[in-house]
Amino acid sequence: MQGSNVENLSSQTESPTIIKTDVGAKDGQNKCPKCGATDISLNPANGHLRCNYCRHEFDPVKAVGLDTDISKLKGQVLGSGAQNIVADASDIVTFKCSSCGAEVVIDTSSASQARCHWCRNTLSVNQQIPNGSIPDMLLPFKITKSDAEARIQEFVKKRQFYAHPKFKAEFTSENVMGVYFPYMVVDMNAHALLVGEGEHTTRKYIRRNGDRAETYYDADVYAVEREFDVTIHGLTVESNKDRLNKKASDKTNNVINAIMPFDIENCVQYNANYLKGYTSEKRDVNVDALKEQVNTQATDIAKFAANDSLTQYDRGVAWTSQNVNIKGEQWKSAYLPVWLYSYQQVNGDKKILHYVAVNARTKETMGSVPIYMPKLLLVSFIIEILGICAMLFVDFDYSFLFATIGFIYFFIILAKYRNFNARHKYETETKTNISNMRKQDQFITKRKGLSNTRIHGANNTSVAGENLGNALLNSFIDNSVVSSFINDDENNEK
Repeated sequence: MQGSNVENLSSQTESPTIIKTDVGAKDGQNKCPKCGATDISLNPANGHLRCNYCRHEFDPVKAVGLDTDISKLKGQVLGSGAQNIVADASDIVTFKCSSCGAEVVIDTSSASQARCHWCRNTLSVNQQIPNGSIPDMLLPFKITKSDAEARIQEFVKKRQFYAHPKFKAEFTSENVMGVYFPYMVVDMNAHALLVGEGEHTTRKYIRRNGDRAETYYDADVYAVEREFDVTIHGLTVESNKDRLNKKASDKTNNVINAIMPFDIENCVQYNANYLKGYTSEKRDVNVDALKEQVNTQATDIAKFAANDSLTQYDRGVAWTSQNVNIKGEQWKSAYLPVWLYSYQQVNGDKKILHYVAVNARTKETMGSVPIYMPKLLLVSFIIEILGICAMLFVDFDYSFLFATIGFIYFFIILAKYRNFNARHKYETETKTNISNMRKQDQFITKRKGLSNTRIHGANNTSVAGENLGNALLNSFIDNSVVSSFINDDENNEK
């Protein structure tokens, strides 16, 4: 981030403390305490497990063993399900059925349960194995499939006009699947020191420059410091390599990221029966590979948390030093629930997998819909011609802006259908608590005749590593996504 010195210091020099989170977990048969049946699944109406034979329901078992008072967290703590994946760990687990004695094989890369082929009892994998398939905790599905289908249908319906004809013909919400995606959930106890300059407007006025009116500002400049303790609760990041790539040209991973946050505080202890009727994706990323991303996001979160104390600086603050010292951190692996619709758009040799995702706890919905480029280009061209005519015949100081109206319309529609900029706003959506705030605001000087609306180098509302203003344009340039689809659509039309 230009004009700033960002530091993330971690006090952890010793080996991490491992907290065993699968205490009491047993592999094999999970029996209903009332009738002894093993056919058990989730009741999404209340989050309880329910016996499918006698309808008896079990109260959820809360995730245990991890610290809840984050302000006292010291060093690095890992849930046992968040430990490094063992490279040669086998995905194949073999159990002996306790009812009939038959051996049952479960491939944990794709399932955590299997039925005994002799007595038909269900056997489950609940104890953690070192291949990343069993997390520390799980958040059960709460939204039903019918509710998710309705949300997805509504989302797509609002994007019918420019949707590709083939997509409209093939779209059906019956293809929606319930998926448990793997995430790392991180709690942090940190100390932050931010140093920079802030500007406060003292006067706003207009000067005439020929026929043009230009706005200028006078401002007071202050040296600003904010030092405070901050706890970060439930910072959530993807822990699958494929989902971590949010700029992939062949799939719209960013829309899945955008449906966060989840109500992490309602997670329960992992039980394979929660997965019955749903699919799951295995974790394949270790803590060390995620640390840089998490530390950067923690700095953003701390910086945004300080903004409540900066309201007098209406022209923003330019932090020149951002130091976040992480005193303690806690990592937990989790399965979080998503309803997912996918559609693969094929144009020549170009393929892109579009997703529409629904947070299965909050109903937050985001997606990407294939666009029929010839239609969008035609309408944008017509609007551009009308804009040029308006520029020639309308008396307006900024009439030149009419010459861009067609381009603006094109990018607005493209953004609405593809949602390149959609993302989880972790910097404001992650729960934080600030304490022991020390403020220092010292007047430096007055600045007059400023033409910019913000202080030079303002970064108190920017996110490190992401230039949000240009993210859409960068997405177009990266991998030539737009140009390839325009060319392919035109070739198909011929």
